Amino acid sequence: MIVQQISVFLENRKGTLAKVLSVLHEHGVNLRAMTVADTADFGIMRMVVSEPEKVEKILHAADYAVKITPVLALKIEDTPGGLLNKIMLLANGGISVEYVYAFATTGSEGARVVLKVDKLEEANNMLLQLKNNTEEGQCW
Repeated sequence: MIVQQISVFLENRKGTLAKVLSVLHEHGVNLRAMTVADTADFGIMRMVVSEPEKVEKILHAADYAVKITPVLALKIEDTPGGLLNKIMLLANGGISVEYVYAFATTGSEGARVVLKVDKLEEANNMLLQLKNNTEEGQCW
């Protein structure tokens, strides 16, 4: 499933992450997935939220540099090889994965994965076809 990811560019200073999270909390934003990558000078906070356009406006109003990017969101089995099967399908189809972040849930909910790929529509179609043929590849 294609979803909109919010990327926020943050200065690499103490308290910056707490500040942006406070802004999101003040506006009742629920984070569904999040990762932070950093360099010496700045960090990129990537997140999936329920209302990305609303969150983009909130963060712009708080003077953050924000970008919306379409990504794939998947629900996979929380078993060894669950992610590998999807990545191999994409690799065999000529799809390049630029980055990925994931988390497991409790019980039988499986795991959730966010993928940034070079051929978004093709990758989405491959995974939808897999979902139609099996119970795997469900989205969240």
